[in-house]
Amino acid sequence: MKPIFFALAASTALVASAQAAVVDAQPNGFKVAGSAQVAAPRHKVWAALSTPGQWWSSDHSWFGKASNLTLDLKPGGCFCEVAPQGGALHMLVSYVKPGEELRLWGSLGPFQTLGAGGGMTIILEPSVQGTKLSWAYTVGGYMPGGLDKLAPAVDGVLAEQFGRLGRYAETGSTEPAKAR
Repeated sequence: MKPIFFALAASTALVASAQAAVVDAQPNGFKVAGSAQVAAPRHKVWAALSTPGQWWSSDHSWFGKASNLTLDLKPGGCFCEVAPQGGALHMLVSYVKPGEELRLWGSLGPFQTLGAGGGMTIILEPSVQGTKLSWAYTVGGYMPGGLDKLAPAVDGVLAEQFGRLGRYAETGSTEPAKAR
């Protein structure tokens, strides 16, 4: 099992003008949020969002292959990882406004083993550059030593994933322009 959020993304190359931050962090919870300008129309970013197996990093999956990840964009739909050796329900879809907003509820990564859960909101807005992609993940609950200790790592991992989503929507590749 690879820990989904404990490894900080040291080389998080994001889509141009991306910003991410720990908005608030307390022992009983935290909120991280970010945004990126994506040079692709909103419908293309939405379509890419629905295929996390194409853009999520394998380094942040339980079974080591991002291609095992799926996201069913309907209320009650699953952001799941299914592999021959097992599977995981990462989050459930709680709200969908196709092409505009997605809300998920659940426990990513190590939060599944703690008394912690969270809500994630993803918003797509038209912009001059194409689409403004915004995200926020609010986590609450219990962890010995305090959940605030994990906020920077979660922020880094989510910034990495949404950067990969933006690049995938723009180019069909998750690699930064220099690596292509």
